[in-house]
Amino acid sequence: MNAGLLYAALAFAIWGVFPLYIRQLASVSPIEIVLHRSVWSLVFVLGVLATLRRWAWLGEVWREPRRIRIFAASALLLAINWLVYVYAVNSHRVVDASLGYFINPLVNVMLGVLVLHERLRRPQWVAVALAASGVLWLTLLTGTLPWIAIVLAFSFGTYGLLRKTASLGALEGFALETFLLAPLVLPWLLWWTWQHGGALTRGDGMLTLWLLLAGPLTALPLLLFAAGARRLPLATVGLMQYLGPSIQLALGIWFFHEPFDARRLVGFALIWSALAVYSLDGWRVSRRTAAAVAPVA
Repeated sequence: MNAGLLYAALAFAIWGVFPLYIRQLASVSPIEIVLHRSVWSLVFVLGVLATLRRWAWLGEVWREPRRIRIFAASALLLAINWLVYVYAVNSHRVVDASLGYFINPLVNVMLGVLVLHERLRRPQWVAVALAASGVLWLTLLTGTLPWIAIVLAFSFGTYGLLRKTASLGALEGFALETFLLAPLVLPWLLWWTWQHGGALTRGDGMLTLWLLLAGPLTALPLLLFAAGARRLPLATVGLMQYLGPSIQLALGIWFFHEPFDARRLVGFALIWSALAVYSLDGWRVSRRTAAAVAPVA
């Protein structure tokens, strides 16, 4: 239990401080950052798989065309999520990015209804209504839909839904996604470096090091999260997932000094209320389930 908490906390903390890393690459185009992130993630996971000698799953996966199609779609969604996130950080919109990951759990609930035909409990409907009110308030306040938050939430929510329908271990699934992206990403990165004077041609050793770190910094929290999730109750993981966007929000307000006045706070407060209702309901259900399956003395 303690090890699971540590692993999960480290994973969400790394995701939370990721804007600090992205800002080190502010001089690099968001597209080029995503290309490097995919390439060096592939190199990193290949190294991990070689160390662990975990190759047997590859033979099984390639015999399942449906699973390949699902992971190709999840890889594309992950790339879109990365691109929008990098754009948000380097456009000084870290607060908007944090909003996307705050509403992500509620987007998961709606996808469950729309795609998996799940039935919501009354508190879940209340949570969705509160979150929708918060998004509507922020839209009316700024005059534009908070598209960064919505794209991040729906791309990651749909990504999770696809991964749920085509289960594979965290390491293996991420490795397969990077394999499938490689035929697109590798030639694109080479072309970009040649035609646009990419970051690797600048002779900046520190910048090159930051780019190389994209691989382990992308894969490591995924592996930590998987290790933590295996050791923790689902309700605990559900509560801990707010650590990442909370750190991002704090960075956006107090470190990057992005605007966050009282009127904007109202919209966030509505969404936080929705998350409180949603989390409390999930905690109660998990307690009842645990009590129902507990052995009778």
